Amino acid sequence: MIWRGMSRKARLLFTRFLLLVFIVVIAVWQLSPRESQLIQQQSNYAIHIRQNFNQFGFYPIAKNPSPNLYKPIAEWVGRLILPTEQQLQDGLDWVWMEVQYAPPKAQNLLGKIVRLEWKKNKDLLAFVQAMTQDINFNSEVIKSQKRGNIHPFRLNRVRQVGILRSLAGANPHDDVIIALDSNTTIDASREQSILQIEREPILATGRFYGLVKIIKPIKSSYKTILFPKQKQDSDYFLVQHYNPNLNNFDGLQETIRIPQQVIDTRNFAPSSLQQIEKSPAGEDGWYIYGAPDAKGIFTVGALAPRSLFQIQPRQIITGEELGLKYIQDVNWRNTEENKGKFNTALLKPVETQNLDTQNSLNQSISKWQEGNKAIVLHLFGGIGGRKAEPLGVPYTITGHFAFGIAEVVRDEFTNELRFETKYHQIYAHNPDGIIPGTHTWADYMGNLQYGWLATRPVSDILIKFDPVTQDYDFDGVKLSPLDQFQQQLQVTMARYRVGDGTGGSMVSPATSCIQDSSQALYTAILAIKNQVTTTPQIQTWVRANPNHPQALRFQQLVELGKSLEQQLAPLGIVRADWQSQAGRLAGTGIGKTTEPFQDGSIWAGLTTWRTIMPRQAHDDLAAIFLKHGAIMQVLRTNQVGGWQPDITPIAPTVFLGQVKIPFTNISPLSIILNRILASLAVPKLQDWLVIVLLLIIYSIVALPYGWKMGFLQIQIWSVNWIDKCLLILRCLFLPAIVEELFFRVILLPHPSEITNFLGWILWAILSLILFVLYHPVNAKMFFNAAIFTFFNRVFLVLASLLGIICTVAYFLTGSLWVIVLIHWVVVVVWLIVFGGITKLDNNQKTQNSKV
Repeated sequence: MIWRGMSRKARLLFTRFLLLVFIVVIAVWQLSPRESQLIQQQSNYAIHIRQNFNQFGFYPIAKNPSPNLYKPIAEWVGRLILPTEQQLQDGLDWVWMEVQYAPPKAQNLLGKIVRLEWKKNKDLLAFVQAMTQDINFNSEVIKSQKRGNIHPFRLNRVRQVGILRSLAGANPHDDVIIALDSNTTIDASREQSILQIEREPILATGRFYGLVKIIKPIKSSYKTILFPKQKQDSDYFLVQHYNPNLNNFDGLQETIRIPQQVIDTRNFAPSSLQQIEKSPAGEDGWYIYGAPDAKGIFTVGALAPRSLFQIQPRQIITGEELGLKYIQDVNWRNTEENKGKFNTALLKPVETQNLDTQNSLNQSISKWQEGNKAIVLHLFGGIGGRKAEPLGVPYTITGHFAFGIAEVVRDEFTNELRFETKYHQIYAHNPDGIIPGTHTWADYMGNLQYGWLATRPVSDILIKFDPVTQDYDFDGVKLSPLDQFQQQLQVTMARYRVGDGTGGSMVSPATSCIQDSSQALYTAILAIKNQVTTTPQIQTWVRANPNHPQALRFQQLVELGKSLEQQLAPLGIVRADWQSQAGRLAGTGIGKTTEPFQDGSIWAGLTTWRTIMPRQAHDDLAAIFLKHGAIMQVLRTNQVGGWQPDITPIAPTVFLGQVKIPFTNISPLSIILNRILASLAVPKLQDWLVIVLLLIIYSIVALPYGWKMGFLQIQIWSVNWIDKCLLILRCLFLPAIVEELFFRVILLPHPSEITNFLGWILWAILSLILFVLYHPVNAKMFFNAAIFTFFNRVFLVLASLLGIICTVAYFLTGSLWVIVLIHWVVVVVWLIVFGGITKLDNNQKTQNSKV
């Protein structure tokens, strides 16, 4: 009735209105934010755990291999079991552990479930309490779980989760295998035995390990269903054990199993058996980690090439300059072509004089003694080839960075010295089930289910530097830089396991493996500084014994700390979250009143830009240690083990590092970006002194010369203050910032870059020539008003002098703001005080009159 009563015009308007309302509703519905419908994706962990050989029940505890052929991986080996939901309510940090291997004195505990807790040490318990947090998953973590990432969902809504419980509950199942050291004690005073520890358990693979040479695969009578196209149709191998009596692989022959892992969400398997017996890495044998199955056949869970850990390197690089070049360029050169191969290189900053090759080699090896420790810089690259992994950042292979500790140990099979590495992995939650924590090399790198040995290129740089790796004793006051550093890493790993209470550690421009590893390093430096400044006894001892070897070593530590601080806070600005967490990360218990937080903003990332990209941090830290006199052993692998034709190793890069000048290895965009960021450092007090000194020198030379040649006269620009302010502001941007940014910052290697002095001088000369030529060219093409002035010989001499002064200032300070200020002051004073603006105006008038 209403519709019929409307006029034709009213009906038309009403129809348009309804159509408009319909369009608006559809638009709002489409554009309004709403929860995305995520399809539950399987994790790689879930895919692999379905295979029986990846399950702990596949390996009976009662089955032990021959003690003549295999050794236990540690004093104690066990499987962590999370307490029941009711037991978790007590808020204490203990868990259950199934004892899978025990020392001879505790054989009665083998196969039993015992309580694992911390020793009753006041400082230790205060440290553990500081790391205890309530866990409540947020929406981002729930979404991340649906994308296939593993989060500790069994700990969601649990109060007071400590270090041990965060380890036991990290995976969906109770399958975390740990190794405990000889400091573990047994408390048998109660009904149920209790193991007490003072250090965080180490994540491990297998219960036993042996040293073998893989001879050949054993053919089976059936074809595999999972890999029908593979030439290899069996995962059983004939191996020969190492014979310690003859120091050779002519010991007992045995059939072992190296299980072929299945293809996961990446569309390839995490390890391969194809041609593994022919791998160059296995020429000197393999360490195999695992346990016997129900039939007594030793089944391998992890592989490690013996050659990689031998003290004797394959290559020796001597001299600081060659060492720096190796770190920056040679280390990752020809990564794809070297697929399946490995290399070890010793870097010595001081060249050995008058020694033949063999003597030099022997002297280099002798620098590593049993018990020596080294800091490890770990970096892995990307996966390319037909089944390449997607790039997270365009034209960039980000990779992953971690610290670790290596120790020189006596090999139980060969009696030779070798390296034993443990990684302190600060690792975001992932689909593979890799847990943030301390891992053995075999568990993190060599594990067949989730290790990276077979699928990624990896660089481990072992740094031996006594000022860091040796302890100090100042008349009873003990100081251990290495222990302090490891403690900070353990704190950060514990935070990552529970995501600071959210259940998830996510990657942002300012929070990542490398950023938070660097935060731990920064905190360790700060803690040592605080201990020294607040302990008069240390300062008194150092002043009283200035030439004592320990005092000289301590001074080297101080100098290294300054360099590392500059690396970690390159702009001279310390991030707020790093500062606020310093006390909490030191494990002092301050965390009871201080809520942990991470600043994930872009600004926070820029203040620590040198630690955004793993490759940059890896190379920069290695270079700093080398410049301070450290010796290094570089261990490089490129998808070592069985052959996989569909993937290739890709070297990690800095930002936009894959964009290269054709036929070169130069990445111009990343170089330019790094130089600009490096130049943004806030000037320090000495930088201001450089500014004043160089301005005085310029004035002493330029004013008399310009006055004598009639180019400079006192001629103050007589305009109002607004015009003067506008001119001063304009000169800040052009010419000061624009010209200095191009002619100094972009063209010149930053003083912190790895380059030799002669190369820097050649670049400085080129930039100076271009700077001088730019002025007449600019006048001719764009700024005709300045054509007579910019072609004036006196002006070009004064411009050359300004270029030299700014170049020297940049070399001394590395700061864009320093050279901009010098350039700005000189130009503004010339324009306003010495007639510069009048010259340009007169030139313009002269040109107009000619026209």
